[in-house]
Amino acid sequence: MGLEPWVPGLVALVVLILLGLPIAFGMGLVGTVGLVLLLGPRGAMSIVGQTLFDTGLSYTLSVVPLFILMGNLVTRAGLSDKLYGACHAWLGARRGGLAMATAVACGGFSAVCGSSLATAATMGKVALPSMRRYGTSDSLAAGVIAAGGTLGILIPPSVILVMYGVTTSQDIGALFIAGVIPGLIGVLGYMAAVRVTCMIDPDAGPRGPQTTLRQKLVATRGVGGVLALFVLVIGGIYAGVFTATEAAGVGAFGAFLIALVMGRLTLRSFAEALAETAATTTMMFAVLTGALVFASYVNVAGLPAALTGLADAADWPPFGVLVAILGVYLVLGMVLESLSMVLLTVPIFAPMVEGLGYDLVWFGILVVVMTEISLITPPVGLNVFVLKTVLPDVSVGTIFKGVIPFILADVVRVALILAIPGLALWLPSLMG
Repeated sequence: MGLEPWVPGLVALVVLILLGLPIAFGMGLVGTVGLVLLLGPRGAMSIVGQTLFDTGLSYTLSVVPLFILMGNLVTRAGLSDKLYGACHAWLGARRGGLAMATAVACGGFSAVCGSSLATAATMGKVALPSMRRYGTSDSLAAGVIAAGGTLGILIPPSVILVMYGVTTSQDIGALFIAGVIPGLIGVLGYMAAVRVTCMIDPDAGPRGPQTTLRQKLVATRGVGGVLALFVLVIGGIYAGVFTATEAAGVGAFGAFLIALVMGRLTLRSFAEALAETAATTTMMFAVLTGALVFASYVNVAGLPAALTGLADAADWPPFGVLVAILGVYLVLGMVLESLSMVLLTVPIFAPMVEGLGYDLVWFGILVVVMTEISLITPPVGLNVFVLKTVLPDVSVGTIFKGVIPFILADVVRVALILAIPGLALWLPSLMG
């Protein structure tokens, strides 16, 4: 009995990744060769050419560079310092308060940044010196920054959710709104993890300085621009005033005005923001295009149908199949970075999950939360290694030790979303 036509393709892709070929090129190459073998050169080139054309001219994908530009401009405006300062003023006097303030600031910065790696790197530079100055342990400080950075791919606007929406043909605005409550639960869970850590080891998070009400209000006034931008972008989507793409344009222009008014935007820094946006967008589009070509191959080869048949033959209940899929994400996250993992697996699993009767918006939030966990789990916790480059004097082992309580908080969050789908679906159901 011969091999299924998708087996050699998966094996070849794994081999190419292990040999160091970028995953975008690996997926594109395997997908193209596989389609040629299954459909012949004419049929394969028709699919590949149409995929490249549709991706390159996709109006929906214009949201990606605009939100990336918004995040780059916000970073250059120095709003991360003001966010941390406000959170520090309100929470710093509690035991472990500086670490809690970092978790909240990461959530706030994620709301206008959309990138986990940028959030972790930026907050590492902003928050760690203050936490060290007041005696917070390196493991707790690095752990909360690495974990808090993961919120960048869930709290809207999220580029990962855009890619998921394009791949599964789901409404991007609904995905953004669906991420709000799980994102807030993530912030609260990380604050609880800090609290528990400080109860076990009081020396890990000493109290910071007391601040007066006037100082708190002054510090909060500095983040008015961030709050206004978030409310404008997400509130506009929620109320039906903007589409996600229009909101991205409004957000990018709003970030430009904020940076300009704050006097932090020069011609050089603006050019750097544009160049960084172009580079990041190019990388993401390359991965997306490769993933869509590979998805066409595995669909033609019958992998989704084979997985559905396997689940039927095993006689597992739909919930058991879903938990097994989430387990696959946990394992893959130990060896793949987040964007590649999502784009590699979603075309395979989404049809299967939809066939089981689950909502793909809800599944998308679960996938992103699992991807968040993968960003801080060994051996390839990408946020951990980004933080290591920012904090060269903190060992990787110390950072991984520090993220353990936050991984446990994320596991609880996944369980809550599994048990109560309304946590992700309630707000989208009320959208204008």
